[in-house]
Amino acid sequence: MGQFRWEAVDAAGRLREGVLEAETARAVRDQLRADGLTPTAVDATASRGDGTPSVRLPPPLLAMTTRQLATLVLSGLPLDQALAAVAEQADDARAARIANLLRAHVAAGEALTAALARYPRTFSPLYRGLVGAGAEAGRLADVLARLADYLEAREAMRQKVVLALIYPAVVTVIAAGVIAVLLVYVVPQVVAVYQQSRQTLPWLTQALIATSGFLRATGWLWATALVVGLGAFAFALRHATLRMRWHILLLRLPVAGRLLRSLDTARFASTLAILTASGTPLLRSLDAAAEVVRQLPLRAAASRTAALVREGVALSRALREQAAFPPVLVHLVANGEHSGRLAPMLERAATELERDAERRLAWLAALLQPALIVIMGAIVLVLVLAVMLPIVSMNQLVR
Repeated sequence: MGQFRWEAVDAAGRLREGVLEAETARAVRDQLRADGLTPTAVDATASRGDGTPSVRLPPPLLAMTTRQLATLVLSGLPLDQALAAVAEQADDARAARIANLLRAHVAAGEALTAALARYPRTFSPLYRGLVGAGAEAGRLADVLARLADYLEAREAMRQKVVLALIYPAVVTVIAAGVIAVLLVYVVPQVVAVYQQSRQTLPWLTQALIATSGFLRATGWLWATALVVGLGAFAFALRHATLRMRWHILLLRLPVAGRLLRSLDTARFASTLAILTASGTPLLRSLDAAAEVVRQLPLRAAASRTAALVREGVALSRALREQAAFPPVLVHLVANGEHSGRLAPMLERAATELERDAERRLAWLAALLQPALIVIMGAIVLVLVLAVMLPIVSMNQLVR
């Protein structure tokens, strides 16, 4: 069975289009004629081999497309026309394609949630669940707007993390490359002059010569070991138990652990806020919010929280018993439960946690950059001293 996108004209002369599953294009035409339609075009859609078109949108593009769709639906435009407008104004061919595919499904009478479910690599279960809840409650435009805010906030935080860590990473890689070149190629040529003089070299210079010779002889072994080690580490993280231990270790780090905890808790709170605000039942919201948590210890704590709430325990008490979430989340949830304003309090908690994560991220970046400069400067100083000390010794002998 394959999928075919079709266009046809009905008895009144109106253009109709949609997507059908059939063995061949001829079978699609026969089915359209049986429905009283005159087919004008039938094209097979590209697929991954499982009958579903392979379309993926990067997170920034998905957020922008969702924002455009929310604006158009909020203006009162019918859903199929809004999708057509999104496809028309899209600058990226992938966004235009996914919008056209969704429009074809919706125009064929399929619900938007079912159309989104055809593309699980593009639309996550959280995305589909929110759209489904908004459609059921008759608040699709509001939910799409909230979803766009959520996606944009997640992408903004991701960019802040990348921008804060990219400078230390680039400095580390470049410095390591320069030091390796100096030790393997430059230092041996300079030190060879001293060895020919047959004078006793300082211990620092001798250590540098020994290190350089060791790296030249075994450098390829170290490079191979590094590649194999990284591959083995990535393979080990596929095992749930080892990945859990690794995440526990990360969360125990002095600065990075608190940062990861704040980021994950903010993601959990914002997801729970948008789900509860859209009318999704609390238990379903907790299950969906637990899935977006990346650190396995925190995800397990979120799952235990959902289990306690299912047994009748209040959400704030369930969160407090886990001892894994920051106190600000527990206190604001308790306030929201007492005042009947749980969703706004969750949004406020998410905002506070994101601010805390930004402060910790800025602190981590401010700590890493001077530390790297000091470390690289010390290594360069050692190299310079190892090269210059024999020159100083030779000048003293001449005097």
